[in-house]
Amino acid sequence: MDFTLLIIIIILALIFDYINGFHDAANSIATIVATKVLTPFQAVLWAAMFNFAAYFISKYIIGEFKIGNTIAKSVDEHFITLEVILAGLVAAIIWNLVTWKLGIPSSSSHTLLGGFMGAALAKAGVFSQIIDGKEIDVINYAKVVPTFLFIFLAPLIGLIIAYFITVLILNICKKANPSKADRWFRRLQLVSSALFSLGHGGNDAQKVMGIIGAAVICYHMNMGDVAYTSLESADRFAHFVEDWGWVPFVSFTVIALGTLSGGWKIVKTMGTKITKVTPLEGVAAETAGAITLYLTEHFGIPVSTTHTITGSIIGVGITKRISAVRWGVTINLLWAWVLTIPVSALLAAIVYYIFSIFM
Repeated sequence: MDFTLLIIIIILALIFDYINGFHDAANSIATIVATKVLTPFQAVLWAAMFNFAAYFISKYIIGEFKIGNTIAKSVDEHFITLEVILAGLVAAIIWNLVTWKLGIPSSSSHTLLGGFMGAALAKAGVFSQIIDGKEIDVINYAKVVPTFLFIFLAPLIGLIIAYFITVLILNICKKANPSKADRWFRRLQLVSSALFSLGHGGNDAQKVMGIIGAAVICYHMNMGDVAYTSLESADRFAHFVEDWGWVPFVSFTVIALGTLSGGWKIVKTMGTKITKVTPLEGVAAETAGAITLYLTEHFGIPVSTTHTITGSIIGVGITKRISAVRWGVTINLLWAWVLTIPVSALLAAIVYYIFSIFM
């Protein structure tokens, strides 16, 4: 039964990975499509290629998968079961599909995290328990609190960096020939969107890895596998990556395939509804988003690529004037961001209770 559940979880996690790809395709391509530098098909092909290339950077240049480790340890191992992970995944898939259908650029990262935590809390029934004489929190706050904070900090950082990059470019290029500068920035958008797609792949594919890792570790612990039970908790994820080396490769491949499918409703929201974007501003927004993603990946903080690029687009918008940003759309997006974790957590708790009746 446990092995069957593990296989179901891996399949569902990869389905989520695929959905994440087409849900978040807009993050990488919205500005490059809005400025007509590439056609929609060319744009998703470009983004997917660099989503996949991020695997080689994470494995061979960075040398570890910090964000996957953070997701895997967002819930204390005493409260992780295969049923908890399954319920969290089902809830995350439902919420992602609903927001995609409505064209709302919500965070796949926070959907997954909310689902995982909500199902674990439903299993425990409390926020902490006394285990072996020690009070253990269900949620690993040291891992989760930075993620909560970056719901607001990631777009703010993206906004600030994008604002200053735009102002810097405008000052450097103020005497340039407008048509010649426009041609150059169209070419540079290929570079900036590639950089952002690398950050998107490295950030988001690892989240699925983290969930699969939590399931695999749980399965081996239940089986009494000495290769896992003999290790300290902090070392188990690294052993999983080494032991199940195909999981990172497949996770990055599937998110790239999802990106190829596109997410056109969200492209429209990101590329045209927040503010009108020129090639120059597209370069600034994507570069700012990429810098933010690389910084947070370095510290192992799973952030939303959606939040990051939205903040960056707002940052370039306010360099023109405050009214250039459609604040009504932006406020609606903010509500979606704030509600994603609690709604997906509640949904996961309901799914877990339903599963507990039949499993």
